[in-house]
Amino acid sequence: MVQASETLQVQHDLPRTPRITYRMAEPSSLRTESGMLAALGFGAGTADCDDPRWLRVALECFDAPAPLEVWQVDADVVYGRDEEVRWSAGGGWLFAALELDERDFGGIEQTARHAYTQLRRFMSKRGGCCVLRIWNYIADINHGAGDAERYKKFCDGRAAGVGDFFANGFPAATAIGHHGPAHLLQIYLLAGIDAGCAVENPRQVSAWRYPRQYGRTSPGFARAMLMPARDALAISGTAAVVGHASAHEGDLEAQLHETLANLEALLANADMPAGFDTHSPLKAYVRRTIDASRVREILQQRLPGVPVLLMHGDVCRSELLVEIDGWRFA
Repeated sequence: MVQASETLQVQHDLPRTPRITYRMAEPSSLRTESGMLAALGFGAGTADCDDPRWLRVALECFDAPAPLEVWQVDADVVYGRDEEVRWSAGGGWLFAALELDERDFGGIEQTARHAYTQLRRFMSKRGGCCVLRIWNYIADINHGAGDAERYKKFCDGRAAGVGDFFANGFPAATAIGHHGPAHLLQIYLLAGIDAGCAVENPRQVSAWRYPRQYGRTSPGFARAMLMPARDALAISGTAAVVGHASAHEGDLEAQLHETLANLEALLANADMPAGFDTHSPLKAYVRRTIDASRVREILQQRLPGVPVLLMHGDVCRSELLVEIDGWRFA
C-alpha cells in the first residue's frame, strides 16, 4: 500500500496531471485551445481531423452523440509525427499514438510487435519520459482458441516488441476489442517526465503473475498508476476477476458489482478517497448491446453524477461481459 502522506498531498514541484474531461465539441474547434494535449473521438460518426493530437477511436458509444475526451495541460503544447507515431508534448507530459493495419504485418502478433517496437524507439528519443498509461484497441479480440486467441497472440507480440523497456515496472493499461474496421490496431499512451507509482489490487493476482492457462505470455500491466504529483489515479481496465479467475460467468449484474468492488479496493490500496465524483471520468465497456441499458441503470445508482462513457467493447476474456477503466482525481 502507498502511504497516505505520499498520495493525497499534491507535490507542487511536479507537473499536475492533465485534466481529463468529456465535452461536446467538434475536433477542429479544439485546435486553438491552450494546453490541448490530446482529444479522442469515438465511433465512425465522429468527424475526422488531421491534427496529430486527435485520434478517432474505433469504439462506438451507446449514447449519441458521443462527447469527446479532452486532455489539457497548463503549458504550451508542441506536436508532430515521427514515422508512424503521432505525438504531442507540453508541461512535462507526452501523448503518443499509432494506428496500424494488421494486413501490412501478417497478423495481430506481428503487428503488436511492430507497434511496440516503434513506440519503444520513439520513447527512447524523448530522453527519459516514463510511460504511465497505455490503451490498446484490437479487432476480434476473442477470436481463436487456446494460444491462438487473438488477445493472447497480441500479448505475445507486445512482449516481444517491448523487450526490457518496462523492466522497472509496467504501466497501467487497457486492452479492449473494438467493432470498427477489421485488422485495425490502435494504441495510445500518456507519459511524463517523472515516474508514477504502480498500484496493485489485493483482491487480484498481479497480471504478470497469471498462470499458464491465460497464455504463453502474461499480460504486462499494473492494475493502476498513481500519477507523479499524487493528484490522480489512472485505473487500468478492471473486470470481475478475483484472484486470477473470472467470477460470475453469465451474470451481468454480479460481474458489474464485483468490478465496482475491485475499483474500490484499488482506491483503498492507493490511499485515495473512496468512491468516484463528478470529476472522475470513467469508461464502461459492454460486450452485449442488450446489456447497455442495465449497465447504465446500475452505474447511475452506484455512481450518481459520475461521468461514464458507455462503450460497445469486448473484454479480453470471452466470459466477461463488462469492464471499467478511468481516472480518480484527488
